[in-house]
Amino acid sequence: MIKIDSYEYYYNPEDGKYYIRKRKNSTHPLKKIKDKLNKSKDKKDRKDKTSKGNKGNRSDDAANKGNKSRDKADATNKTNKSRDRAHTANETNKAQDRANTVNDMNQFHDIANTVNETNKAQDRADTVNDMNQFYDKADEMNETNKLDEKMSKVDITEHSLYRMSIKNNHNHPIKVSIVMPTYNKYHQTSLSLYGLSKQTFSHAEYEVILVDDASSDNTSDILKEVDVPFKFKYIQMKQNKGRSSVRNIGINHAEGDLLIFLDGEMLAPPAFIENHYKHHVHESNLVVTGAMHYEGVYTFIMPDYNEDQVAHLKQLVNNDAEYKRLYENYEQTQQHLNVPCSLVTKEDIDTNRFQRLSFPNRYFLNSGLKHFGERLEGFTLPYIAFLSGNVSVRKANLKKSGLFDETFVGYGAEDWELGYRLYKNGVQFVLDPSTVAYHQEHGISKRKVKEQWGNHYRFVKKHPNIDVLILSLEWKELPFMHLHQTLVEYNELEERFPDEYNELTHAFRTMLFRIIEYLNNGQPVTKLYDLPEDSEERMKIHQQFETLRPRGFDYLASSFEQIYYL
Repeated sequence: MIKIDSYEYYYNPEDGKYYIRKRKNSTHPLKKIKDKLNKSKDKKDRKDKTSKGNKGNRSDDAANKGNKSRDKADATNKTNKSRDRAHTANETNKAQDRANTVNDMNQFHDIANTVNETNKAQDRADTVNDMNQFYDKADEMNETNKLDEKMSKVDITEHSLYRMSIKNNHNHPIKVSIVMPTYNKYHQTSLSLYGLSKQTFSHAEYEVILVDDASSDNTSDILKEVDVPFKFKYIQMKQNKGRSSVRNIGINHAEGDLLIFLDGEMLAPPAFIENHYKHHVHESNLVVTGAMHYEGVYTFIMPDYNEDQVAHLKQLVNNDAEYKRLYENYEQTQQHLNVPCSLVTKEDIDTNRFQRLSFPNRYFLNSGLKHFGERLEGFTLPYIAFLSGNVSVRKANLKKSGLFDETFVGYGAEDWELGYRLYKNGVQFVLDPSTVAYHQEHGISKRKVKEQWGNHYRFVKKHPNIDVLILSLEWKELPFMHLHQTLVEYNELEERFPDEYNELTHAFRTMLFRIIEYLNNGQPVTKLYDLPEDSEERMKIHQQFETLRPRGFDYLASSFEQIYYL
């Protein structure tokens, strides 16, 4: 049994917590009184011994004098009698002194006993009080320690390519797994995780898998900084592997039947997961996307914004006096520091105030896709809705169609390529504006364009079909509605005139492929299908082209013309 009075609690002002330590050795009040009594007794004993010694000496002196001068005995007899009376009085006084001393001692002991009893009672009261306080603090510390243990406990697993740490690990069935890749987006990712902690979906039924592709910024600090209510898996790559690879690692560690792919800088509204999940409850063959209703937002002032981003942000801060003040202060005092400056706080996310710095994506809204309805009925390129920044699909569909192709490294096309395989396996694509998330703007890498064309080249080499090749017209900044209509007419042309336009359709497919090939190689995109003036093939192509518009193939004729005469 632990003696409770052997321990004491104390408060540490440095971390604001209570701790327990063994009580230092100290003299008990009763022991102090006992020591005082023993000291007094020792002093009295010494006094008595000295008194007896003196008395003996005086008797010896009297005897010696008697032996030397008996004649003087008579003379001194009276003196001796007087001295005897004095000795008698002295002895009486000594006896009285001893009685008084005993009496004083008894009184002292009585007082000591009274004090002792009082101190015992006080000690008992103090002990009970201290024990009550001790247990109260122990209970408080126990609850605090339990909370700290719950929040700080991290399960760690080492792999050859990465290290996985899990917070809030539990055995409750997971319905939704959110796979978030990130690379050097520490500031934005922290806010994204905060947004995901505010979801209306049951926190016990979803997990977030953040795959850090060997970031060189402070992203690794997120594990100890975040306080999230959901199961959180932080996977830190030991070397950079690319988007496709890290997403596949996330998929392999996902417990949910439904997967949501969400970029690390995406800020999700409270009903985000719930709105994705509701589509998949009764249907198992869907891809649901909010990316086609893309919204952007400036949550930080990033030092690597380009000129267009800076001009756009200056315009948006005028919507809010506080944001404008922060931006002006940044320009005056912090711009030279070359570090991010926070605009949006967690409170702004809670109150939706951050939306004053948001804006719709002009690219997709102007594409005309909204005319095809929520399920893109009749749209010939539905797979372009598979944008991994914000899209959901069942894990079973991925197992059937295959995961991300890891030969796609860097930015672009890896999601379209997977979407294309899902499309070919009959998956239905759904657009839902209620699943929109906000992309936190950041600097644009100068390598992004080159990586995009490189991955697009891999895409068309892997799937050299017309419904993939047609995306090359995006280089000409043609809207997706135009691409769709061109593909509709191309398919109709081959169906109605299967052998009449062979030279033209072959030339069209070749030119579409070469656009991407030339862009990937850094070549000028000119003379995509250069033939001698008097060649028979050239003459046939011209003749076939002349009949397109009269037969109603206006979009196909326009698209062919824009790339043939480059």
